[in-house]
Amino acid sequence: MLKKKITFIGPGVMAEAMIAGLLHKKLADAKNIIASGPREERGAELHKKYGIKVSTDNAASIHDADVVVLSVKPQRLTEVMRGLKGIKSESLVLSIIAGATIKKIGTGLKHKAIVRSMPNTPGQIGEGITVWTASKEVTAEQQEITRAMLGALGEEVFVEDESYLDMATALSGSGPAYVFLFTEALIDAGVHMGFPRRIAEQLVLQTIKGSASFYEGASRHPATLRNQVTSPGGTSAEALYYLEKAGFRTAISRAVWAAYQRSLELGKEKPGHIDTDEEK
Repeated sequence: MLKKKITFIGPGVMAEAMIAGLLHKKLADAKNIIASGPREERGAELHKKYGIKVSTDNAASIHDADVVVLSVKPQRLTEVMRGLKGIKSESLVLSIIAGATIKKIGTGLKHKAIVRSMPNTPGQIGEGITVWTASKEVTAEQQEITRAMLGALGEEVFVEDESYLDMATALSGSGPAYVFLFTEALIDAGVHMGFPRRIAEQLVLQTIKGSASFYEGASRHPATLRNQVTSPGGTSAEALYYLEKAGFRTAISRAVWAAYQRSLELGKEKPGHIDTDEEK
């Protein structure tokens, strides 16, 4: 890995998280990493922070790359791929673009060794999870390289069936947004009752962190754990009754399904369509 030349096309948030993880875990050498994008100021920021090479010329950046990471917005992919002719046939293309299928990338780049992956926001602190799959042309060595690179963001899960990637986009890729919204709602409820916002934030954050850790260590179905804290006629029972009455489960299920459908649409999006929901 230390000798591999890695080019990031699209130096956004997730690309930076991967760069930081690779350097922190000493899986790559800064002098072998290039981040390429249209904004010179962004490149200067990354160079100053990590000591990597930067460029505004995508075509020149991929010339000697062993790994090309595609990390642009879904709506820019078609345009970007037009300028990426010349990737070495033996190179690995690793995509972290929502909705972009292996077929679409392979056709656009005229390249065969492609990994499609879906990381999530906690990868920025090494606590993310990434689902990925690979075309049959990806070698065993390239799969190990992929595991190492995605492992720099946290956990990684390989799947044989590419259709799971759109599902992962809806569940874990967009998942942090659902958690943040739930967190915000709980904090606001605390403030509404009369807590200072600072204390409400502290109570909610530790409750969520502690509950997740408890669930992970308990190895029991969440319904079992929920029942343990729900006394008959108690406060939790009353709150859960109103959540169920309001369609809480159905709302979550429909939201994830909507995200899944949107991921499928992104794979078929026509060039020029504008959507600002996905920030890479």
